[in-house]
Parts: sequence; C-alpha cells; structure tokens
Amino acid sequence: MRYVPLTPSPSPNFNDRAGDAAPSVLVLHYTDLPDAETSRQWMCDPEKKVSAHYLVDLDGSVIQLVDEDKRAWHAGQSYWRGMTDLNTHSIGIEIQNTGHSLGYVPFPDLQIGGVIALIRDILSRQSIPARNIVAHSDIAPARKQDPGHLFPWATLAAAGIGLWPQEKVSGLMTPQAFMAGLAHIGYDPGLPPEVLVPAFQRHFEPEAFDDDETSGMVTPRTIARLAGLIGLIDAT
Repeated sequence: MRYVPLTPSPSPNFNDRAGDAAPSVLVLHYTDLPDAETSRQWMCDPEKKVSAHYLVDLDGSVIQLVDEDKRAWHAGQSYWRGMTDLNTHSIGIEIQNTGHSLGYVPFPDLQIGGVIALIRDILSRQSIPARNIVAHSDIAPARKQDPGHLFPWATLAAAGIGLWPQEKVSGLMTPQAFMAGLAHIGYDPGLPPEVLVPAFQRHFEPEAFDDDETSGMVTPRTIARLAGLIGLIDAT
C-alpha cells in the first residue's frame, strides 16, 4: 500500500530492465532546471530521452513519471559496486533545484520531508541496502555533481535512510589505501583521486566545500569519515 500522494505524469522515456532485474540502487539527483513544471515537461519530452521514476517539488509533492518496474533513463554512463548499467539496477528520484548552472540553493525542509516519505515508501517494496542509496555524483563523478554538497544526507540517515559515518581515527592512510577504501565503498576504481575525492566529500563531508581551498583535498577529517564509513559498511 502506498502512503505517499502521487501525481501521475507518465513519461514515454523508459524501457524494460535488462533481464527483468529488480532495482537494488536508489539514485538521487537535482533537476538543474528553473521549476518543477519545466522539469516535468523535460522528462516527458520524447526528444530529450531522459526521465526518472519520481520528481519531488519544493513543497514535497511527488510526481511519478515511470513505474518502478521499468527502466527510467536518469543515470547515464555510471558505475557503482561493479554495476555499470545503473539504469537497469536503480530507481531514480529527481529533486527540484535550480542547481549549479542556475544558482544552487539549499533544499527546503518541506521538500526533504517529501523525499524522506517517498524513499520510505519505495523501501517498503524494494530491497535496496543503505549503502546503495547514492548521489548521481557518486555513480558518475566525472560528469555530475548533483544533488550537491547542500543536500542533507545526514538528515536522511537520521531518518533511517542511507548511511552517515561517525568519524573514526585510523592513523595514517596511504594514498593507495585511501583509494582502495573508496573502491570498497563502491566508487569506480578506474577514476583518479581528483575526481573521486570531491565526489566522496559532496556526499559524506560537505563541510569541505565551506572553503574552496580544501574541497578535493584529503584532510584528516576526510580520512576519518572514510574510515568511519568503511567500518559502518563492514558492520552491516
């Protein structure tokens, strides 16, 4: 039974999941468009060839664009934990935000409440582990930065959605060990540190973006967050 009010707006931009795979990943995006109606029209335009399963507006209201059992076109070229066709393996949620191209702004509390309610509803039907609730920037870090460092991942984790690490002092960590840790979490091991470190920080260390001089740098806090996240994943 659904507990989230949904407004249907069927998009033609979908196909069948390869091999009838059940979704095991949940990917969060921002729209990078001026308003939800523009975003809805964009994802329902067959010429755009892009969609998501859901769109969450600023007031927390939810539009369903594609049925969960179908393959929406939201992830593009991507990688997570060995999976490369993330559209087949995931459910995609677009969150209305003007994004970095139109003036990146914080996500309203009402909107985050709608996101939390929607994800809880999805998780009541789908078997998606907490470690697989990810950002677009996690699965496509060389191309994407959404939903960005202002998205409140810690708030979602406090509501039982996804993971948020406690910092764990682990002593010295070599660059090789740090990159191995990112791969253990799920990031693409074929990408370089200058791509993966900011992606990790956008999700798990947003404070790094308070100062442009430290974003992308591996600091003791970055290492402590990574160590804490590895410990959390290994314990579950």
